Amino acid sequence: MKRVRWIQAALLLLLAGPVVAERTLVVGSKNFTESYLLGEMIAQRLEGEGWRVERRFGLGGTLICYEALVSGEIDLYVEYSGTITEVILSNDAAQDDLAAPLAERGLEPLPELGFDNTYALVLEGRRAEALAISRISDLREHPGLRIAFSHEFLRRQDGWPGLRSRYGLPHDPVGIEHGLAYQAMVRGRIDVTDAYSTDGDLERYGFTVLEDDRGFFPRYAALPLVRKDLPDAAKATIATLAGRIDADRMRRLNAEIVVGNRSFAAVAADFLAEEGFPASPVAAVTWRSELAAHTLRHLQLTAVALSLAVLIGLPLGVLVHRSLRASRSVLYAAGLLQTIPSIALLALMIPLFGIGVLPAIVALFLYSLLPILRATVTALTSVDPTLRRIAVGMGLTSWQQVRHLLLPLALPNVLAGIRTAAVISIGTATLAAFVGAGGLGQPIVTGLALNDPNLILQGAVPAALLAIVTELAFEGIERRLIPAHLRHGSV
Repeated sequence: MKRVRWIQAALLLLLAGPVVAERTLVVGSKNFTESYLLGEMIAQRLEGEGWRVERRFGLGGTLICYEALVSGEIDLYVEYSGTITEVILSNDAAQDDLAAPLAERGLEPLPELGFDNTYALVLEGRRAEALAISRISDLREHPGLRIAFSHEFLRRQDGWPGLRSRYGLPHDPVGIEHGLAYQAMVRGRIDVTDAYSTDGDLERYGFTVLEDDRGFFPRYAALPLVRKDLPDAAKATIATLAGRIDADRMRRLNAEIVVGNRSFAAVAADFLAEEGFPASPVAAVTWRSELAAHTLRHLQLTAVALSLAVLIGLPLGVLVHRSLRASRSVLYAAGLLQTIPSIALLALMIPLFGIGVLPAIVALFLYSLLPILRATVTALTSVDPTLRRIAVGMGLTSWQQVRHLLLPLALPNVLAGIRTAAVISIGTATLAAFVGAGGLGQPIVTGLALNDPNLILQGAVPAALLAIVTELAFEGIERRLIPAHLRHGSV
């Protein structure tokens, strides 16, 4: 059967004719090791046939990747059949009949890559042996076990809700980033977590995979999920990967990254070479150039978002500060936005603005508004009423009062609000990587996927340094613009 699929793919490729790279194909991935690697394989396979490819790797979970695909922000990513049926199609289709319901959404499943990466529950090996736990059913006898699941698994119907119902489990698990769960288990902080059956870390850490003795988890066959408008020649190229990776091989490839500390690009290139595909013209990229690019993008995101917040927040604060009702309403609305978790706000931006830089800037702008608005309104309403009456007696218009009296007196507090917004924006911008906007969050997200502290620090340390530099820069601005007696709080 595998040989037949390869022949079919080769015929499709020949019938499609020579590749004309008239467009750039955008390849996405989720934020775990295997998804990065499969995305890189497909990207290099396309580049080997002459296509221009843009990588949007490390996007958040299924929701973000799927919304990005539907909206046309990416052209394809690797999904799993169980996830398609259980999450995307909400059990409205069988796994052997995905094409029709996906076609209604403008999508198309390509032939399976050859392996099944199902969910599994795992324990540290010695712990499992000591407690005589080998099946998921055995967990019922140990209600005191500390269980932590990835956030997506906690909410998926083919995850914890359905699993708890099928097995009658009494536990109350907490959420944890998938990339951190294994280290937490190794260090004895948790006892049970969810895993992917092809994880390279399973053998590395000697984890025990619990038997799904009630057959709860569906089949999760890996397959490229693409937009129907993807050129036929590109589909044919991707289809040549069908059936070439079994579960053992996928586990070994994952292990080369997480255990062998090799890059996604290097492992993908070796795999394609072993399969006899032409090499991809991938340019060598040093970590210094990557760091510079990430830092520049991070500065762009924060600078644009902060500038918009100042241009809108400052005049809005001036406009509403005289009315108690108006100022409270505006501050309440801005404060309400602050209560939305950052990653949730970014996800909510996708249906409106897609993925990439725009939704990240909009989210950062919304988070920057409250400190600027609050500082402006508070500072203006705190001006001594006697000074206001003197200004009116001098015949100053409302605008002249704002220009010559209110703003100069409010400037220390306004700058403090902008300073706070800038630091918040720098920190929050690290989450922009989850929607494909890049920045210093990119190495952090990749490091979480690989459980690589060094890679995490490559994003976290520069972000912290940017925040420190920003604080120092604002101190310099305050010294230049604000008289010493006002800086020290005495009027």
